[in-house]
Amino acid sequence: MFDPVLLRSFVAVVDCANFTRAAERLHLTQSTVSQQVRRLEESLDCQLLDRDQRRVVATAEGERLLGYARRILALNEEASDVLLHQQSEGVLRLGVPEDFAAERLMPLLSRFGQDHPGVRLEVTSGLGPELTRLYRRGEFDLLLVKQMGASDDCLASWPEPLCWVDSRATPAFGRDPLPLVAFPVGGLYRHEMLHHLEVGGWRWRIGYSSASLASVCSAVAAGLGISLLPVRVVAAGHRVLDAASGLPDIQGVRLALYGRSGLSRAGKALENQLLELCESQVMKV
Repeated sequence: MFDPVLLRSFVAVVDCANFTRAAERLHLTQSTVSQQVRRLEESLDCQLLDRDQRRVVATAEGERLLGYARRILALNEEASDVLLHQQSEGVLRLGVPEDFAAERLMPLLSRFGQDHPGVRLEVTSGLGPELTRLYRRGEFDLLLVKQMGASDDCLASWPEPLCWVDSRATPAFGRDPLPLVAFPVGGLYRHEMLHHLEVGGWRWRIGYSSASLASVCSAVAAGLGISLLPVRVVAAGHRVLDAASGLPDIQGVRLALYGRSGLSRAGKALENQLLELCESQVMKV
């Protein structure tokens, strides 16, 4: 069986007509290239290169081997590309915040699936702290997450303006204690909302709790309580509470995109699509 490493050195010397230039092309020392060609000649028991000329040229035996060598190397690279491509793109794992998944991502993910039918895309939505923990453990290849402030290792981040939202038809603001509609314990919006209300001395109670953004928005519109929500989700049944309400202004939340190094081609494609989506839509409020 032919050793591709030896064949590669042989082909490089023939192409360059010089051992020194062949070594530079292969990022090897000249002596290493010379030894590899010599080993190939010994295995075949014939001389493949004429070293007596000013330019190194293939002998008759070398010329006969050259075509086969090129085909063997090309086939070897083709097999490597196919197998490594399949391994790296077989599964792509994405973590996304629950309140971003359904609203923005579904059309993008649908198109991605059509464009990359060989990739098994696994999407997990959830609360920011848990998603971040899973990403740090290596369980996601890409992560979109809500966090306070920017992070040094994220690919990019965008501001997520927040506002206090009440029901337009059945206001909850003004009741004592103040009823709140919140995400479950561990949610970023819940933590910021309760922390600032505590600091401000507000009396409050949880009137409704859900991990679903749609449910939270519906509960606010129904008058079950006020909530701290992204400006972009405010709907017709909502009323934004302004500074005159005395509620604390809470900002600093950002949507951040993380991605592992060495992503497959499909992974890089999804990463770029997520960047474009966030650049074009997250800033719209």
